[in-house]
Amino acid sequence: MKTLVIIPAYNEEKNLERVIENLKKKASQFDYIIINDGSTDHTEELCRKKQYHYISLPVNLGLTGAMQTGMKYAKEKNYDRAIQFDADGQHLPEYIQKMVDCMEKTNCDIVIASRFYGGKMPLRMRTAGARLITAAIRLTTKKYISDPTSGMRLYNRTIIEQFVKDANNSPEPDTLSYLIQLGAYVREVRVKMAERTEGKSYLTPVNALKYMIQMLMSICIFQWFRDRKAVL
Repeated sequence: MKTLVIIPAYNEEKNLERVIENLKKKASQFDYIIINDGSTDHTEELCRKKQYHYISLPVNLGLTGAMQTGMKYAKEKNYDRAIQFDADGQHLPEYIQKMVDCMEKTNCDIVIASRFYGGKMPLRMRTAGARLITAAIRLTTKKYISDPTSGMRLYNRTIIEQFVKDANNSPEPDTLSYLIQLGAYVREVRVKMAERTEGKSYLTPVNALKYMIQMLMSICIFQWFRDRKAVL
């Protein structure tokens, strides 16, 4: 069973070397592919210099486009599983095997690396949006997801093919809700995550609010208009 670590990267030259070297040190049993998403810094030069495995997109497509590219690569190279892994250093490679073990043991379709599984989500402003998204997913799918905004998710071959087949699928909570409604079996494992040390996150307070509103509208309204004939 082959697992591919997909690493979308946009202007992550300050973090990427540390992320890849840590991945190679602590999870060397897994293959990886960096999706250089039209970076305007020296991300591509770094990949070339260090001889990292990478694909460069000519323009910035955003996270969805980068993940779609990674999923197509995973399918073409006959990987059985693919995991989304951030290039900013927040995701820790030592938990990848734990996620793979969970998938093998439970035969689930998706494993989410959760900061809150088995505990309580802290009551603070930065988690308010996640709590609302959790409630929206539970309302529409009857499934409780403790950390719906976690970007560290492991997908099996069925979900890889679903991503390749439907360009509307994104690595976001609304697609997670949609896949659950199609029959995807989702599990979570408890992990710790690090803080970003270099660069800036696009999730400013204003962007975070826009993101939350977009996800809530998509989960509660727009996802109901998507094709439901496909069954996983």
